[in-house]
Order: sequence, then C-alpha cells, then structure tokens
Amino acid sequence: MRGLACLFTLAGLAATKSPVDQQPLKTTSKPNIVFILTDDQDAHLDSLSYMPFVQKHLIDKGTHYRSHYCTTSVCCPSRVTLWTGKLAHNTNVTDVNPPYGGYPKFISQGLNENYLPVWLQEAQYNTYYTGKLFNVHTVDNYNSPFPAGFTGNDFLLDPFTYDYLNGTFQRDREPPQSYEGAYSTDVLAQKAYRLLDEAVEAQKPFFLTLAPMAPHCNVFMNGTGLDDHPVFSFSAPIPAPRHEHLFKDVQVPRTPSFNPEQPSGANWIKGLKRQNDTNVEYNDYFYRSRLRALQAVDELVDGIFTRLQDYGILENTYIVYSSDNGYHIGQHRLQPGKSCGYEEDINVPLIIRGPGVAQNATTDIITAHTDLAPTFLQLLDIPLRPDFDGDPIPLTPASIEGAKAERQEHVTVEYWGFAAGEGIYDFDLSAYNNTYKALRIKGTGYNLYYSVWCNNEHELYDMTTDPHQLHNLLSTDNQIDLSSDNILNVSLSKLALRLDSLLLVLKSCKGQACVKPWEALHPGGEVTTLKDALDERYDDFYELEQTTRVHFEECVRGYLLDAEGPQFDPGNSAEGSVFFRDGLPWYEWV
Repeated sequence: MRGLACLFTLAGLAATKSPVDQQPLKTTSKPNIVFILTDDQDAHLDSLSYMPFVQKHLIDKGTHYRSHYCTTSVCCPSRVTLWTGKLAHNTNVTDVNPPYGGYPKFISQGLNENYLPVWLQEAQYNTYYTGKLFNVHTVDNYNSPFPAGFTGNDFLLDPFTYDYLNGTFQRDREPPQSYEGAYSTDVLAQKAYRLLDEAVEAQKPFFLTLAPMAPHCNVFMNGTGLDDHPVFSFSAPIPAPRHEHLFKDVQVPRTPSFNPEQPSGANWIKGLKRQNDTNVEYNDYFYRSRLRALQAVDELVDGIFTRLQDYGILENTYIVYSSDNGYHIGQHRLQPGKSCGYEEDINVPLIIRGPGVAQNATTDIITAHTDLAPTFLQLLDIPLRPDFDGDPIPLTPASIEGAKAERQEHVTVEYWGFAAGEGIYDFDLSAYNNTYKALRIKGTGYNLYYSVWCNNEHELYDMTTDPHQLHNLLSTDNQIDLSSDNILNVSLSKLALRLDSLLLVLKSCKGQACVKPWEALHPGGEVTTLKDALDERYDDFYELEQTTRVHFEECVRGYLLDAEGPQFDPGNSAEGSVFFRDGLPWYEWV
C-alpha cells in the first residue's frame, strides 16, 4: 500500500505534464463540458489568488461571475440544488445526514431518476464523475441503489470522503477500493485523467465532473450518518507533502469582520466570545492549510487543460469552476466553518470558459446554484425543464450586458439545522438553532441582506455602507430610528416591509415564481425590482393590506411545514398566506 501511495504522489507531481502518446481525436460538433466542483472554497478569503493555474486557464481566459451564490450553505443540500436546479425547500434535502438529508434522503425523494446526469444521458451525452457526490454516500449504501445517470464514475465514499490520506473510491459497478496512504486529490487526478481518456475515446459528446474534497477540513469519521452514534473528529486540511512549506506567513485577511471587538450578527452568533490570540493563531494555520490543500487542485486544473489541448478538443469544451458553498474563518468571531447566510458563506467562486464566453472578463450580475443546471442544458442545446427554480446564466458579452437591466436582482437563501465549528475549538451549542430564511438583493442604489431566524430575530444590512455585515439595522439591541430615511430615501420600516413580503414569496416559491417573485405580488408586471416596489403608490398594499409576515413557529432541524410559519402557495389557498389587494384575497387576483 505504501508503494501505491508513492505511485500517486509521483503522479501528482507529474500532473502538469502532457499525456503520453495521446493523439488528437476527431470531435463531435456538439460541445463538451468539464465541471470542476471544489468543496467549501471561499470567494472572500482570497483563495483564488493562490491558484495560478486557475488564474491562467480560467480567470484570464473566461468570465468570472463575482456575484454567484449558493442558496444553502452546506454540502449536500447545496449539491442537490446544483444538480436539480431546485431550491432545498423543493427537493426536501435540507441536511447532510438523515433523516433530513444525505444520499438516503436524495433517494427517498425520487431524485435519483430526475436530475442532471439522467437528463444528459437522455439527450445522448456521456456522463462521467469522480470525487464526492453527496454526504452519507458510503461503503455500505453505494449500491442500494447506485447513483443513476453515469457512463463512468469513481466516487469518493464515506466514512473516508474527508480523509486526505485514506480515501476510498468506488468505480462503476465495482466494489469500493481503499487508497490508504495516498493523497486523495492526487488519486482523484489520475481517475479524472482516465475518465477523460474514456470520454474522448468514446467519440461522443460528454459531461465530466471533477469533485475533489479540498479545501474541506480533514475529518476522521468513526461511523456515518447511517449509524446511531457516529463520532466525527475535525482538523485542518492536510496538504500534499510537496506543498507543506508554502505560505508560511500568510494570515486570514484582517477585514473589519475578522474577530471584531464588538459582537455582531443575530441569534447564537451575537453571543460568541471574542477569540483569544491562541485561537486566532490556530485559525491562521487552518487558513494556510486550506491554501496548501488547494495547490493539488490547481495542478489538477492544469492537467485537465493540458489534456484537453492535446486531444484537440479544448476549443469545443466549456470548463466551469465553482464550489458547493463558501467558508468563514474568524468573521463574526466564528470558528472555521460554513452554514451561515453571511457573504463569506454564500458568495462562492464561479468561472466559465468556452466557445463564445468573454475572456478575462468579470461581471456582477446575480447568479445562483439554481441557475447551473439550466445553464448546462442550454449550453448543450437540451430543452429546459419547466420546474427549474433558476434561469440560464448569460455567457456572451452581449447577453451579460442585457442582463444588467433584465435579470433578477435577488438570491433566495435558506438553511435548516445546526452549524458546526470545524477547528479544534468548541462552538456554542445554541448553534443547533441555526435555521433561517434570507434573501440577498442587489440593484441600482441598493445592496442588501435581509434574514429572519427561527427564533424570529431579524437582520438587515446595508452592504453599500456596511459590506462586512457588522451593523444589523433591525437589531433590538440598538436604538435605531426605523422611521428615518436611510436607503433609497425611504424609511427602514418601509424598506423592511417590502423585503419581508418578497421573502415570504421566496421561502415557498416554485419554478419561475422563484425567478420573478415580484409577479406573485404584482401580477400586472408593473413591479419587477425592489425600487419599483418602494413607490409610494404601493404603501397601503405593503403596510396595511399585507398583515402576514415571515416567521417561524419553532426551531427544528429539517423542512417541517408545521414549523415553517406562513407559506405563499397559490396552489393551495386554504393553507397559503392570505394577502389582500383592493379588498380581495390574493388567490382571487393572482
């Protein structure tokens, strides 16, 4: 086994070299897609700045979507949203473990027959995947049933998914195989190159996903979510030996939100203690470990581009780079982790390169993980599905320019269950009440985050003046005059009522109502933005007629309607939220 480890270490060192004796093969006219999905990679802690091959091949040669968001900031729900194009409240996969999440929940909801790889195969695309698929996809349940829709696969399996030096992979219909002692990302790189070889040799258009678990923290699992009492031990990510010496003096960016002197946030977060020097020093080490672990991913990116070029198919291939969710280290006094609605956790990398995509370009149009499945289908000229909760992402310079005026300005953000600290320091157990609904909205003259927690605390941040989300404008601890003009020259109370009505639609929306929620409130189409809704002609509508507000009945771990509070459901008026307009309930005028 040690010999095997040496083999893969050497393979990792050679990751940037050309494949041996490869000759360009004739390609189809249909484009291919290579999707690289990292695990827990941040957009706000500068990780992309430490990845020179991502910079060279993707950022310099593609379009960087700086306002791309996940909708649920934790692994499994986010990945299910990504593969289905549906928000978590519509997949009902809302946690990483059963009973509310994980691979068993994905199966029980019937999604194994109704997600992207299945649709791609139906459209005559070959599909390949290596790396992490979902949580609680294990050495025990990998074949009960097998994940559907893959021409070839080599999955990482629990309880070894997050063990950098003890990965277990499962290829096609074969039994799982342990790679104890080998570096997980290097093992994955060799599997990725093999799958690419198979894809090209098949002479069919293909979709290849590479899902390394870096820079996720290292996790020793004594059991899985299938067991009654699994024990998980978290530690910093482990780099490949060749990268251990890098970035010796690098620290977590010292932004205003890093370990602030005054508490911030709401619910359990505002009760966190300030971290001492020893804790901060450990978090800097944790941060460096993440950057080091990403170096093998960066080499994988270079290896893939080298092979695409050598095969002569690079110009006919879209390459998409993203992560399942973001990450925080020290912001708001938080220990390393995710699961919050703050910008570090929900704003994630998205870079796209390919035919017609602008090179060395950046854009701030709003995009989300709900948009990726529609985007993939549109790229491959496959009809979109009517139940998508997102829309295709504009890719050409002209479509991006048009989207500035026409695209939705909001992202739905939602979460259920607890938030775990992933370093060596304890976290406050009140984090079990980490359920919330939120929205992120950007438009001309405003840049806002609004949330309602399951304990019914509210948050509102003006991210134009407070980009680090330190001053909650709706905090009951502060003496803020809600009647004063603040944003867009309207009172905070007027603004908050509009945002709450919008969130009430989004927390239970389906399909295009998630993309165009203002139409649910104003079916005549006269309101399409927050700025439109703030017109004084709608004051009575929002302030007097709509008495139902977003709130929770209780804090629970999963998506349970009895706890969710009022729902906006035009298909079921008896259980829906009753809005009134011109004296009529909403279901008579929608």
